[in-house]
Amino acid sequence: MINFFIDGKPVSAQKGETILQVARKEGVYIPTMCYLSKVSPIASCRLCVVEVEGTEGFVLSCQTPPTEGIKVTTNSGKLFKERQNIMKLYDVNHPLECGVCDKSGACELQNKTLEFEVTSQSFSAKEQKREIKNWGRIQYDPNLCIMCERCVSTCNEAIGDDAIEVFYGGYNSGIVPKNSETLECTECGECIAVCPVGALIATDFKYSSNAWELKQVPSSCAHCSSACALTYESKVSKTTHKRELYRVTNNFEFSSLCGAGRFGFDFDNQVAAKNEKAFIRAIQAMEKADTIAFDSMITNEEALLLQKLKTLRGYKLVNPEAQAYQRFIRTFATHSGKQLYSADLDDVRAAEYAVVFGSRIKTDNPMVRYALTNAVKQQRSDVVYLHPMEDADMLNTVNQYVKYEVGSEEGVMALLAKAFIPEANLSSDLQGYFNELDEGYLSAESNVGEEEIETMQRRSARRKNRVLILGEDVINHPRSENIAKLAGLMEQYSDFKVLIVPPKTNSLGVALICDLDDTAGNYTLGYNVKGDFTLTALGASGEEELDMPALNQQEGTITSIDKRVVPLNAAVPYSGYSLGDLANALGMKLDYTVQLTKELPVSKGFKAVSFDSLENDFARNGENLRGYVLENQSVATETSVEEIADIGEFNGTVVYRCNPVLQFNAFTNKASQLKELNVLRGSSQFATAAKISDNDHISIDLGDGNITKKVFKLDTSLKGTIALLGSFDEAISAKTVPYAYRFKKTKIAPVGNSQ
Repeated sequence: MINFFIDGKPVSAQKGETILQVARKEGVYIPTMCYLSKVSPIASCRLCVVEVEGTEGFVLSCQTPPTEGIKVTTNSGKLFKERQNIMKLYDVNHPLECGVCDKSGACELQNKTLEFEVTSQSFSAKEQKREIKNWGRIQYDPNLCIMCERCVSTCNEAIGDDAIEVFYGGYNSGIVPKNSETLECTECGECIAVCPVGALIATDFKYSSNAWELKQVPSSCAHCSSACALTYESKVSKTTHKRELYRVTNNFEFSSLCGAGRFGFDFDNQVAAKNEKAFIRAIQAMEKADTIAFDSMITNEEALLLQKLKTLRGYKLVNPEAQAYQRFIRTFATHSGKQLYSADLDDVRAAEYAVVFGSRIKTDNPMVRYALTNAVKQQRSDVVYLHPMEDADMLNTVNQYVKYEVGSEEGVMALLAKAFIPEANLSSDLQGYFNELDEGYLSAESNVGEEEIETMQRRSARRKNRVLILGEDVINHPRSENIAKLAGLMEQYSDFKVLIVPPKTNSLGVALICDLDDTAGNYTLGYNVKGDFTLTALGASGEEELDMPALNQQEGTITSIDKRVVPLNAAVPYSGYSLGDLANALGMKLDYTVQLTKELPVSKGFKAVSFDSLENDFARNGENLRGYVLENQSVATETSVEEIADIGEFNGTVVYRCNPVLQFNAFTNKASQLKELNVLRGSSQFATAAKISDNDHISIDLGDGNITKKVFKLDTSLKGTIALLGSFDEAISAKTVPYAYRFKKTKIAPVGNSQ
């Protein structure tokens, strides 16, 4: 610890902390314009200058570490004058009386101009001709840009796209796409969020509202299991006279959002009124049903409500996706000794060595990708990516690609466990198990060479804070339970922390709360929550649909990848019936669904706290205060591991169920993707093997009786004979398509050409 003084107050810094970081931790205000806590110090604005006794001139607090005993002054007449002059220079590009600008009312330049009393302008510069650039969802106005470089640092260090850079040209400097005039990125919009002025804005929000007109409701993103903190902003539309969502914002200082969270916010169910007849028919069908099928886009409270209905009426609960995850983490727990995996996103950010296995992580969970990017840029971490397909968008993050054969995940997991668990830590039985592994066979059939494993061992040996990240491809593998056992052994006997990525929004919460049943045999579908937020009840007269509130229209909680129970709040009103109404009609007595928040099972790590007691703030001085973290309880362990099964072959044309990164965008700038995203994307090798051509209309037979029709699109970033099949646009439910291993051998036939 380094002891020193800030404004006469004794403070302490840990090694590596800067003066600014310590000041923020101690609640001492130092103004900044370019600084962001989630990226390296940019040091372009110079507003954060401070005085240090005995040092000539000013010191940049954002990048200067303190030394023992120094005396720092953060505010003085000299500092005020210096900061005032800096703001005058910034205001050369901006009128002191702002015109029409989407940032007005939420502009850091406005705030700092007022703070440092800039009431007149003593500097001037010759105006330059600067064209406004439209980059799809993002618009850049160089006339308003103050060259703080936040956007560039965020895109590079926090996201990993590395899509923009600074063009240095004196007073003509600006931000430009890195590779061409067209911005090639994943359109997360984080550059818009961090821009302190109106230089970067969302094209779909432009001129639609002033910031002060919008009602702000803090909540959690419902698109994936990261459950990122966000704020829904809404107002009553002059056209429809209804409250509508206009945009989503985030606390960009401490968190990020992907494109789905930022631009895919408008999914509320806009039902006009309660449909009483449909409600009665749904009740009648439910009274005769024996099974409730549902997905994991529900709250913890709704999951508990379903569990209570199971107890009350004897329903089977069917959720194949959550059940696969439930089996995996339960089996994992028997070999790790803990009910839950140990790692979270903070562990990934701090990791010096990370292994991603069985996931196309950029779309499965973008926040894991961002955390890996942060680790690489700030910790100089090594990231190993094990997958049958390379991912071009991960090139800025991954140090070592290991391509294994489709279906060989169990064998690869055994090779990893053998490589990274110290033999001395194991019992004699487990030592015997690993010594008897046929590594030659596993290496040959999985295509993971001994030299690749040796490279991983060598590079990881020099690293601390090691993390293993497991995705859907191991969770849904036919041999997933044995993979879970091997992963559990790594958690318990190696120094790797393990992160098991929940596949859907609340898969972890559902897996912990509900006693789930198999789908084998005939059953009546009683209740199915789908992506369009409707309940489907099957009665004698056929299907009856009843509207349900979306996750941005209700109060409740979801359980995130970080094992954190976080709150949802209603951003816009909902006029129909809810699951609580249906449960009451079936015999329960419930005023509000959030009454169940404090009844979530303590035995599974939840806490007996009420919904109104949960904190919504993402961070205060960098500390995450949202909701609470589950208690990771100890469980009895065992060491039995099955022999590795023979590795089958996936010859011919194979498709991989994986949604496109721009699935929520109405348009795309990437030449490799259609504006219409209903496509199968594959390489020229795949096209040759399948005997199809670019833009062909095709039929895809997945071998389960379902024929899917798509458009085939050549994607030059892909290689090999595996194609990417999006499923976000399909009406997939537990009734029609079992949740299964995402790689599938297929029969593909052309049915025409789209041109």
